[in-house]
Amino acid sequence: MKKEMITLTIDGKEVTVEKGTTVLEAARKINIDIPTLCYLKEINEVGNCRMCLVEIEGVKGFKASCVYPAEDGMVVRTNTKELLDTKRTILELLLSSHEKKCLTCVRSTNCRLQDLSRRFGIEDLEYEGEMPKSDFDDSSDCIVRNTAKCILCRRCVNVCKKVQGVAAINTLNRGFNSKIGVALNMGIRQSTCVGCGQCVINCPVGALTEKSNIKELKEALADPKKHVVIQTAPAVRATIGEEFGLPIGTLVQGKMVAALRKLGFDKVFDTDLGADVTIMEEATEFIERLSENRNLPMITSCSSGWITFAEKFYPESLEHLSTTKSPMEILGTLIKTYYAKKEKIDPKDIYSVALMPCSAKKAEIVRDELKLEGGLQAVDCVVTTREMARMLKEANIDLASLEDEEYDAPLGIATGAGHIFGTTGGVMEAALRSVSYLLDGIEIKEVEFKNLRGSKGIKEAEIEIKGKKHKIAISQGLANASKLLDEIKAGTSPYSFIEIMTCPGGCINGGGQPIVNEFKKSQIDVLGLRAKALYQADKKAKYRKSHENPEVKVLYKEFLDKPNSKKAHKILHTHYNKQEVYAESEQK
Repeated sequence: MKKEMITLTIDGKEVTVEKGTTVLEAARKINIDIPTLCYLKEINEVGNCRMCLVEIEGVKGFKASCVYPAEDGMVVRTNTKELLDTKRTILELLLSSHEKKCLTCVRSTNCRLQDLSRRFGIEDLEYEGEMPKSDFDDSSDCIVRNTAKCILCRRCVNVCKKVQGVAAINTLNRGFNSKIGVALNMGIRQSTCVGCGQCVINCPVGALTEKSNIKELKEALADPKKHVVIQTAPAVRATIGEEFGLPIGTLVQGKMVAALRKLGFDKVFDTDLGADVTIMEEATEFIERLSENRNLPMITSCSSGWITFAEKFYPESLEHLSTTKSPMEILGTLIKTYYAKKEKIDPKDIYSVALMPCSAKKAEIVRDELKLEGGLQAVDCVVTTREMARMLKEANIDLASLEDEEYDAPLGIATGAGHIFGTTGGVMEAALRSVSYLLDGIEIKEVEFKNLRGSKGIKEAEIEIKGKKHKIAISQGLANASKLLDEIKAGTSPYSFIEIMTCPGGCINGGGQPIVNEFKKSQIDVLGLRAKALYQADKKAKYRKSHENPEVKVLYKEFLDKPNSKKAHKILHTHYNKQEVYAESEQK
């Protein structure tokens, strides 16, 4: 059916859009930035903050453009004096109850409220009143919540509820005493929170931030007794350049390695090698489950937020999860076993750091079931992309200006299959490149499974193994994952293998990634550009299948024997446990 189109005028510029488009979206189509604070397309379209008000010819009063539908022939103005004065007053009222400690706020210079205050020339505050009682919650290993900075936009609430299906936080109380918090005023640790950080990257201010581990990392780097190594996740090489002014989607793998060496790390390793080992273990595990018709569908286990979600919401489905550790934990384990033995270093003297796009990884590293012999953590510290950018800037290291350098041996060679772990569908695509070879030694010629790529919430495909067809599925965002898990619970799932990514778009959109404002995201495809960079890295890679990785071959020959061997299973696999929530005895 042909869509009905309408034409309207905004600030003297004509624009043609589909009927039903809001005035805000129509304005963005012609690059007019109507300011917003609470708006998130299809997630939080409520018109609460009133910063998006516009004047419409012939219509009484100002209207919230984020919810007001465009009409044919409509004439809209966004910059009349009366309108701008009204918005300035709204901002001043917001600031009157906001903790204005901008100099010490981690979001300073990347805060929407700060941006708008500058834009509207707010220099003095006319309104100064009582500050609402605030909460500071750092009970979580992943996220810190400070309601003194909250503007009650509710973006975090609706991302958590609608995109992730977690609903860990909500609006509590009424009127002046309203705040965003957890039921029964408990800490985030006791809630259904999975630590994904989608609330953080969608918060327009500094009310939600990742829990920083910069201090302990600095102490380790300054300790001459510590051998400090770092591994870098697949997605970070496609995003950290943004923090240094490079265009979105710029691949900076070599510059990132050079910057980390300058910062003082003794070795720089690649998590992508861990991803290659993950494929060797996970694909072999899948083949074994298929042959035994056991615990199918098998579900990937790389995404730590998803693991927590399963343990809290779907404990009856835990047997379907692959027992293979995440790439980060696999490489962390190999650093303190294989590498430590090879270099004759006591594992206790190794301080192992992971540079991750994900805030949930901060909780993953302290899980008891992932600890090594003697109670050692495989990974001692996780820092996000944003945290590492802050550290580099403080040390006067301009990543963008550095010459490329290579990862260190023996854990620095990775394949294109490892690179694409950072985007939705990448884990499944990487696995399918190796399943046939691990099953019967047959190499596939076509290594790109483009039907597994893209932004659709749930994608389906069909593969053939030993003459039998199997349905597979890929899910991004935990609300979508719930749909697949409900089918498993009901016994109606048609799939043999499922990939679940916690965050929409995968790790390129993780909770620790650079924060991009809504208007910029409306003008360019941020996630598409980041994913494209990883696919480019895959295309350029010397090896594109995990089983081709020469370092992986040596690793199995010298240390692990074969995929899913007794030794490999002992150190590279794990188990899962049901997690209780809202336990008052644990309240912090």
